Amino acid sequence: MTSDLIRVFGRIGLLSFGGPAAQIALMHKELVEKRAWLSEAEFLRALSFCMLLPGPEAMQLATYAGWKRQGILGGLIGGGLFVLPGAIVIMGLALLYGAYGNLPVVQALFLGVKATVVIIVIEALIKIARRALTGPRHLVIACAAFVALFFFAVPFPVVILAAGIAGALDPAPQTDHPDIPAGSLRQSLVIAVIGGLIWAAPIAAIAVADNAFLMDIGLFFSTLAVVTFGGAYAVLAYMTQEVVVSYAWLSTAQMMDALGLAETTPGPLILVTQFVAMIAGMAEGGAAMALLAGGLALWVTFVPCFIWIFAGAPLIDWLDGRPRLRAALAAITAAVVGVIANLSLWFALHVFFGSVDSVQTGLLRTIRPDLSTLQPLALSLAAIAAFLLLWRHWSLALVLPICAALSLLATGITAMI
Repeated sequence: MTSDLIRVFGRIGLLSFGGPAAQIALMHKELVEKRAWLSEAEFLRALSFCMLLPGPEAMQLATYAGWKRQGILGGLIGGGLFVLPGAIVIMGLALLYGAYGNLPVVQALFLGVKATVVIIVIEALIKIARRALTGPRHLVIACAAFVALFFFAVPFPVVILAAGIAGALDPAPQTDHPDIPAGSLRQSLVIAVIGGLIWAAPIAAIAVADNAFLMDIGLFFSTLAVVTFGGAYAVLAYMTQEVVVSYAWLSTAQMMDALGLAETTPGPLILVTQFVAMIAGMAEGGAAMALLAGGLALWVTFVPCFIWIFAGAPLIDWLDGRPRLRAALAAITAAVVGVIANLSLWFALHVFFGSVDSVQTGLLRTIRPDLSTLQPLALSLAAIAAFLLLWRHWSLALVLPICAALSLLATGITAMI
């Protein structure tokens, strides 16, 4: 049975391109249609549960499917193999980028990548808005989240907490809900405590070693792991603000390059955290520090995902019947629409203009582009990417290299002129 799990989830991990929707569809085909490892009802119930959790829902669904098949070992195989191929690719790309990212040819290629990233985020915004904005209340929450982030620079965790409280206060209709299965709550608490200790072990070791850089990496990405409701796009603006401004680990351009490269690899998009940590580590102490920082970011990002599933999976039916919890999480999902709208505008301004300034007037804290620094090439590349992705529905794996090649070609022609 273990060999079957390794073979099936290894295949899923290698083919998991295209974001959560494509990854979930692939798992449905492999686990429900071809092998009947999960029934349709089990798959949908598990998917709903995973969408309520912080972290990448597709990876957590793979963990659940493995757990359902062979307990904790199966869950480790399912979730681990979903992440491993992409993590290996990201490791190689980060090392190459750290060594050659400043070359003019590479920078020209990445202008096309950045322009495409703007459209990718807009596409994610459209898809999530269709699912999340189910009524006027959720639309108001989404708009409030956007205003709070873009015009007042309210921290992302505060926005998510406020949305959750607003949702929980919604007078949701009370329904009958199942009791907690006997012994399940105790078992879940034990797993949560043990998992939490395992999760914190590297941080404790770093504290003993007194390495301030790795401690910052560990604590920051640990915090990020528990607020990633709504997927990677929801926390990218918060992560960018912290790694670019607060810690100064990366530049804004490097952060956008990181997202572009993460889009090209299999596995969850949140692997961008590994890339960011490795580039920061490279600047701090070369390739060895990059590998340590990347490994630490992977650990603190994905270990919680296993904990949520191993502790929460036995309680799926009970959690599914809690109306206020579901209302709170629906409100958080609505807020994520505003969060991603903020990210879309933030990325677009930094790609299309060469200079973007911070503006602060009283409580108002926002950004303003210098209109004289508009970059026509970036705008043109984004228009091409929008046509191919949003109108023609071409594959991202095809659009990214096309826009990168067009950017290189246009930059070369401009240099010749």
